[in-house]
Amino acid sequence: MSTPALIRGYEVVIGLETHAQLSTVSKIFSGASTAFGAAPNTQACPVDLALPGTLPVMNRAAVDRAIRFGLAVGAKVAPLSIFARKNYFYPDLPKGYQISQYEIPVVQGGRLTIRVGEGDKAVEKTVQLTRAHLEEDAGKSLHEDYHGATGIDLNRAGTPLLEIVSEPDMRSSVEAVAYARALHALVVWLGICDGNMQEGSFRCDANVSVRRPGAPFGTRREIKNLNSFRFLQQAIDYEINWQIDQIEDGLAIEQATVLFNPDSGETRAMRSKEDAHDYRYFPDPDLPPLVIAADWVEQVRASMPELPGAMAERFQATDGLPAYDAAMMTQSLALARYYEVAREASKAPKLVANWLMGEISKRLNAEARDIADAPVGPALLAALITRIQDGTISHNAARQVFEALWAGESADVDAVIEAKGLKQMNDTGALETIIDEVLAANPKNIEEYKAGKDKAFNALVGQVMKGSKGKANPAQVNELLKRKLG
Repeated sequence: MSTPALIRGYEVVIGLETHAQLSTVSKIFSGASTAFGAAPNTQACPVDLALPGTLPVMNRAAVDRAIRFGLAVGAKVAPLSIFARKNYFYPDLPKGYQISQYEIPVVQGGRLTIRVGEGDKAVEKTVQLTRAHLEEDAGKSLHEDYHGATGIDLNRAGTPLLEIVSEPDMRSSVEAVAYARALHALVVWLGICDGNMQEGSFRCDANVSVRRPGAPFGTRREIKNLNSFRFLQQAIDYEINWQIDQIEDGLAIEQATVLFNPDSGETRAMRSKEDAHDYRYFPDPDLPPLVIAADWVEQVRASMPELPGAMAERFQATDGLPAYDAAMMTQSLALARYYEVAREASKAPKLVANWLMGEISKRLNAEARDIADAPVGPALLAALITRIQDGTISHNAARQVFEALWAGESADVDAVIEAKGLKQMNDTGALETIIDEVLAANPKNIEEYKAGKDKAFNALVGQVMKGSKGKANPAQVNELLKRKLG
């Protein structure tokens, strides 16, 4: 393992607690809807409101999703786990406590392998997981539309969450973001969370501390409710430097919960950090222990999709993709499915991967689109690649065809090639005529080439391409030129 990079002479220690909203139709302990965007308090039933006499009933679909996650990260799925009451007061918590899991969570241990860095220089790192437990979400306090008052929307109260807790294994904001991205991709891949960070479906709390190399862990501060990868990195970077400044000024770090202000780029303390005993956890008397039989686990295992790591290994073994390409093709299930369809239709895995990592990725990022919304679908990309392979068009011409397809000018590759006159010149006789004319007009380049100057050959190729108005097949031009030059 490489020595972690130091920041101003300090080692950074980071652990993440991530809340993934589970993709169930109804809430974790009631039949109320989890759909996003409803008018305030229209999706809060008596159980969510904690009206007297109401009792929670466990949602089996939420447990199903927790089991799926546990299997995906190689964790232990507990045959028996217990729900507890986490006691604290907040206006949007109707019961005055949150139903969660404490001593015996449903998922125990596990690990997630992440890639840190860009391209071929990326390195793999394994982050150990402590646990993942089921719990209910609280409501939401509304401040924007009220003057001197706060509104309470309880639609989210009771929404099922899986809180995923990592070990403090990350040593930089870059590693923390890589972990968060990998975890986000996994829960979406598994179909257990829609991953919509703008709607609060996936949000992170970052525990950050600093220490001198070899010293015990420093005092941590927890940055709450980070709902974008950019904010996660900005918040951690600010917090690291703030803590170092405090220590360098001779001040002690006090354990606290802090909030990140994206407008100022700063963190600020919200309250002193509570310890577990402050929440007075005790088993919830209204919920029996959650018992998960071995055959239930096996049923879930049988329904699991192929995992990203296994799929990437398959793409390397069967398609001959480099490790980096295979990892990129499995960043999301939608991207992997796109790749598989295009690869099957074109029989050109490397070319498909290149286009997905190149032109298509560039366009999607620029337009903030998902691969599922790409104007050029896998069948259309395969048709374009086929025309490159059979020599109908050059790679440069293919980019022009792609631009037309993406812009919606046509949904037919051959029609675009014909309309724009992009078909390559493959007629040997016509090409030889152009080459003979170029050779006759450039005796100096011929002499330089024969003297061993490669640039002279490239200049001749350029002249032939110009003479053919860019329609000559470059490979054919190279072959004919070399033959004529002896």
